[in-house]
Amino acid sequence: MTEAIKTGTILLAEGILLPKSLMFESEAYAPGWRLVKNLDSYGATQKISQAGWNFFYMAGLLKASVFGFDEEKATRQAIKQLIANMKSKYFNCLEITQVVGKRFLGLPYVSISAHSRHIQKTAILFEE
Repeated sequence: MTEAIKTGTILLAEGILLPKSLMFESEAYAPGWRLVKNLDSYGATQKISQAGWNFFYMAGLLKASVFGFDEEKATRQAIKQLIANMKSKYFNCLEITQVVGKRFLGLPYVSISAHSRHIQKTAILFEE
């Protein structure tokens, strides 16, 4: 069963090449993306740093809101929108920074904010 999406949740692009020390427990979440289980952004940052790799952070905030009575379905749809709107398709991670359930005129909706992230060995972004 899918874990609840919350602040600090990390999604990884499928097919990302990582050393064994950075094999995250994950499950399929959206087409081409996996949800990291049992580890938030702080824990992922620590694990990546200990392995001698770098975890880049893109400053531009991504936001999506989706109406729906089923909160899990609305959240999944909002995350699909965030992935589609990522500024650079080269980033291989997405960090959820805020998840808020609200109502507008009695209709429930989910609003999600996130930042693009990127895991790589070298300290210069996109230099392999």
